[in-house]
Amino acid sequence: MHDRFLCDILANGHNRAILARWQQLDLPDGWLVAGCLFQTVWNLRSGFDPQAHIKDYDLFYFDGGDLSAQAEQAVQRRVAGLLSDLGVTVEARNQARVHCWYEDYFGFAYPQLHSSCEGIDRFLVPATSVGVRPAHSGFEVYAPYGLSLLYEGRLFPNPLTRHLPLFHTKARSYRARWPWLQMEEADGAGQWSHAKAAPASCAIGNPR
Repeated sequence: MHDRFLCDILANGHNRAILARWQQLDLPDGWLVAGCLFQTVWNLRSGFDPQAHIKDYDLFYFDGGDLSAQAEQAVQRRVAGLLSDLGVTVEARNQARVHCWYEDYFGFAYPQLHSSCEGIDRFLVPATSVGVRPAHSGFEVYAPYGLSLLYEGRLFPNPLTRHLPLFHTKARSYRARWPWLQMEEADGAGQWSHAKAAPASCAIGNPR
């Protein structure tokens, strides 16, 4: 399923372009994550253009040496400049500093993280917990809860971030764009396992 996922997300030309410039982006512990990946999959399942309904393209990185907002903003400006010709909104977020602002912004406590992958682990909806980056043999995919939930379109709260008002808002937004998605109130405990990052390849090949 990893190969299928890669081929699907690379059908989105913006994803391909971002991954092709990975060395220029030079983000520590960098990952392309979230909506630009799982929403591309849902678009293809729905018969939409791969780029439809995608509001932004998210990049995670981890820099524990400088937790200031100013440092993150400087990275954001540099990344936006490198990708400005794509004509899409790109957001680069330092996962080392999420705990510094999350509670003030969202109203829920958030622990200090130790890697970008820990940020992916804590997405509100487990089905959407996915990341990808170039690797020596092609691409590395991080999908801590597997990919079946994504392809099945099952939306339920993540026990690690059981912030139900935020979950319901996000799930309703997804279902408005992709009505076939299934929203479940249960947290899905015991229905999926925490897997490790796995290397994967695709016929489209390495973008570098």
